[in-house]
Amino acid sequence: MFERITDYLKGVRGEVSRVSWPTRNEVISLTALILLLVLVLTVYIWGVDAVIQGVLGFLLQL
Repeated sequence: MFERITDYLKGVRGEVSRVSWPTRNEVISLTALILLLVLVLTVYIWGVDAVIQGVLGFLLQL
């Protein structure tokens, strides 16, 4: 059992060493891009919700 665990951990270490890690600038720029996209989608969904709310409010007053 102990041998299987050590073999597994050696395999994990070998795989992690092959990973291509992003640079600091890449992480910062992609994080900023994601935050911008979240903001844009939030405003879009808010706008669609406001339009639908207005239309339904108008229809319910009829």
